[in-house]
Amino acid sequence: MPLIEHQQFIKAPIEVCFDLARNVEIHTLTTSQTKERAIGGVTEEGY
Repeated sequence: MPLIEHQQFIKAPIEVCFDLARNVEIHTLTTSQTKERAIGGVTEEGY
C-alpha cells in the first residue's frame, strides 16, 4: 500500500490545524500534483 506523507509548518493554534487537516478542499490542494480528488462522501465544505 502506498504511503502519502505531507509535512507543513503552520504557526497557528492546534484547533485551526485540526480543522485544516480534515478539510477536503485543503487536502485536494495539497495533492494537486497527483490529480487526486474526492469521489465519495464529503467532497466539499458545506457551511
